[in-house]
Amino acid sequence: MAADAGMFTVRHTRGTVLCCKCGILMEPNAANMCVNCLRSEVDITEDLQKHVIIMYCPDCESYLQPPRTWVKAQLESRELLTFCIKRLKNINKVKLIDARFIWTEPHSKRILVELCIQRAVMNGGVILEQKYRVEYVVQDHMCESCSRVQANPDQWVASVQLRQHVSHRRTFFYLEQLILKHDAAVRAIKIKQMEQGIDFFFANRSHAVKFIEFLGKVTPIKSRHDKQLVSHDRKSNNYNYKYTFSVEICPVCREDLICLPPKVKNSLGNIGPIVICTKVTNSVALLDPVTLRQCYLDADQYWRYSFKSLLSSRQLIEYIVLNIVPTGATVPGTGYALAHAEVARVSDFGYNDTMFTITTHLGHLLNPGDYALGYDLYGANHNDMELEKYNGLDLPYAILIKKSYEEKRRQSKVKPRSWKLKNLDMEVDDATRAKLDQEKVSTEYEQFLRDLEENPELRFNISLYRDKELQASEMAASTNDGDEPPSVPLEELLADLEISDDESEEDESSMKE
Repeated sequence: MAADAGMFTVRHTRGTVLCCKCGILMEPNAANMCVNCLRSEVDITEDLQKHVIIMYCPDCESYLQPPRTWVKAQLESRELLTFCIKRLKNINKVKLIDARFIWTEPHSKRILVELCIQRAVMNGGVILEQKYRVEYVVQDHMCESCSRVQANPDQWVASVQLRQHVSHRRTFFYLEQLILKHDAAVRAIKIKQMEQGIDFFFANRSHAVKFIEFLGKVTPIKSRHDKQLVSHDRKSNNYNYKYTFSVEICPVCREDLICLPPKVKNSLGNIGPIVICTKVTNSVALLDPVTLRQCYLDADQYWRYSFKSLLSSRQLIEYIVLNIVPTGATVPGTGYALAHAEVARVSDFGYNDTMFTITTHLGHLLNPGDYALGYDLYGANHNDMELEKYNGLDLPYAILIKKSYEEKRRQSKVKPRSWKLKNLDMEVDDATRAKLDQEKVSTEYEQFLRDLEENPELRFNISLYRDKELQASEMAASTNDGDEPPSVPLEELLADLEISDDESEEDESSMKE
């Protein structure tokens, strides 16, 4: 501004001095030495470690953080870089600017980390920045839990016996996918399939307690525990126990028909008493198919009365919808619409002309000519104590549960699924295999896969993976058309990451080149 006005201004110039070592021009500093000479005189990495030995457990891929903590980390991951920096002594005396891995052969048992640090020298008058490398020597050393498993695979400390007293395994198929998605059983040393459930074995009691807490967040459960003395040392007052946790899952499942006890009916505002279970999470969602009223029962409320289902999904039969008239009654946010429908059992075709006029909550889905699965209350024998408490209760002839796509599957060409599910690594002993009906289990698993295709809400909390064995043309052909049964869209599928030995060798050779 002063120059624009024609005023005289003094130019500020930075003074220079000669380096006392090499004599080149430089900006003055407290040492009167240039950067190169200063680095030759002072080494800011002198008291920092450049060689460190770390312990690695090859079984669980964990590193020992002294004194007894094991940190799980993959090669060249952020967790491993943090672990390596924390193992350095006196690193807090310098300012860390940058850190990165330097590639080494995976079998060399060496990890190289390049650090960039800053440090004040000459009584704080000069700040130097320098890069240096730290070599970590990896030594194999099994952690306590892995060594115990290697010595005796059956040596467990805590077991969780998961049971559900129903005639099918649909709940366990869905629960297995939740466990895999959240890695809830990653600490289990053994998983064993039983006739009415699954047993999980852990090397630590705290791991079993954490697993039970996870189960309580995804399904209504009740548990009890017991312990057995294995050994003890009187001198040191040490006791070794084996803990057993018995966990029972609520026997009410999705799509079950329930007759509520009078006390439960009154506490829920006189809903029902004939209701449908629409969803089971940490609470049970109930729907009155006649009034579209909904309510929820948490685990404590359910186990206080502990009622059972009137009819289960294995007793569903197929109906054909002859006519349907919507009533206009809907509940915002639920997606259900009330309608009057004329239905007939598919098994009656060609034998009689029996038709039923019923009220259904599936008015938004069903059209004349569609098929639906429902419960036949007209020809069913009821032996339920709760139902006998309601004198003069008029039961509907049938209650529809969901739309059926079996007829479309029979008419359309069978196409391979473009997706797959992962499964837990479960052991099955000979006694359990003899008790299990493999054909029944396969049929129930196939029905579970069809439920995932038909219900987007059901597959929302689980991970579905692309099937690499299918060609692109087959995957495109397996997409859902208008007249075909529903399928899983390709955008909902995840890529399954599997690295084979051949691929890893090719990657290593390319990196060398």
